[in-house]
Amino acid sequence: MTAPGVEDAVREKEPVTERRLHPVTPLRRAWAPVAVVIGWALHDPDQAQRQLTRLTTTTLLIALAVLVPVAALYGFMTWWFTHFAVTESELRIRTGLLFRRTAHIRLERIQAIDVTQPLLARVAGVAKLKLDVIGTDKKDELAFLGEREARALRAELLARAAGFAPETAHEVGEAPVRELMRTPPRDLAISVVLTGSTWGSLAAALVVPPLLWLATHSVWTVLATGLPLLGAAGASSVGRFVAEYDWKVGESPDGLRIDHGLLDRTHETVPPGRVQTVRIVEPLLWRRRGWVRVELDVAGSSNSVLVPVAPRAVAEAVVARVLPGVAVPARESLSRPPRRAGRCVPLWWRAYGLAVTDTVFATRHGLLRRSLALVPHAKVQSVRLAQGPWQRLWRLADVHVDTGANKTVTARLRDAQEATELLRAQAERSRTGRRDAAPDRWMTLRGNSVRSRGGGGS
Repeated sequence: MTAPGVEDAVREKEPVTERRLHPVTPLRRAWAPVAVVIGWALHDPDQAQRQLTRLTTTTLLIALAVLVPVAALYGFMTWWFTHFAVTESELRIRTGLLFRRTAHIRLERIQAIDVTQPLLARVAGVAKLKLDVIGTDKKDELAFLGEREARALRAELLARAAGFAPETAHEVGEAPVRELMRTPPRDLAISVVLTGSTWGSLAAALVVPPLLWLATHSVWTVLATGLPLLGAAGASSVGRFVAEYDWKVGESPDGLRIDHGLLDRTHETVPPGRVQTVRIVEPLLWRRRGWVRVELDVAGSSNSVLVPVAPRAVAEAVVARVLPGVAVPARESLSRPPRRAGRCVPLWWRAYGLAVTDTVFATRHGLLRRSLALVPHAKVQSVRLAQGPWQRLWRLADVHVDTGANKTVTARLRDAQEATELLRAQAERSRTGRRDAAPDRWMTLRGNSVRSRGGGGS
């Protein structure tokens, strides 16, 4: 009978099967040499124009005849020398044509795996896997895989991370999903129109260029300023509608699944237990319809939107799924700063509010665009009290709560005595919250179920 330690060592020495990406990948990577030429032309347009005028038709054809095969060869060679393999404990990605690079991604460090499909990738039937790993800012990715293969690999990686044995991880498949909410395209379009930033960026794009023309009479100045403004207006209106189109939120043992996108389809997962802060945002023009937007701060992840627009009751129900056991404080339960806070921030002090429950530290700010931030006590990394000279004069102080996502939530302009007591009490609540919190692991439900049946691995 083989001892457990010996058995693990034998498994590690077993040959690992390396796999390649989808055959369409060279077409994507072949653009790199072309991008170098385009980058040089944009960097020095005068020199590029002079060189282009010197080229004859024959020379241009010869250049294209050389550039196209070189680009195709580069794309093929980078694809040929890229491999990935899944072992018991890690995902290995080996890349590099001249300089070799091997990424060893430990499965227990993976906190999110997103499947994205740009428009052309959807046409070709391929997808990209993006991996959020704890402790790294840059995402590793596998681009491209067949759509079915990408989903199967994602399910396998999550299964192994949850503790399934390698021989059974292939059979697990994707976790079932129960849809929680879906944003109708009509509501999304109306919400975009009723967003103040959309009108502000559009007004700037229409007003600033004519004023610059009257002041400078320079076409280049107008273009250099007007084009970015038009781009910002498009991104805040059409770009947002395209990106958030057909937004769906579903619940699975992996966490909350988010699917969205009109042209580029994205399938994201909110890592369970990794959400540090939830913000319920209520723009001024949305209040009559009772709509809100829910945003997230997730440690080490790019996920930032949970619900683009929804009725408040629906949004709070989704928040209850991402923060189990947390109830959103009622508006009446938020306490305002003392009236003397108006000496520091006239008028706007009325928008500040604070509520501390058994589960969360909640603060509100904003008159025109209200925002309610919820921080679970277990996610608080540090608590600070700040008091400027003007605040000391009026016996006021700010209490800052720092989270694991490098974000800060602030209770503004509290009474100094209240702030001191809040500082001490919040530090204690954070300690007990971390002690009682559940572990931040993928697929906890599925991992527990397989271990209870005796089929789990580590």
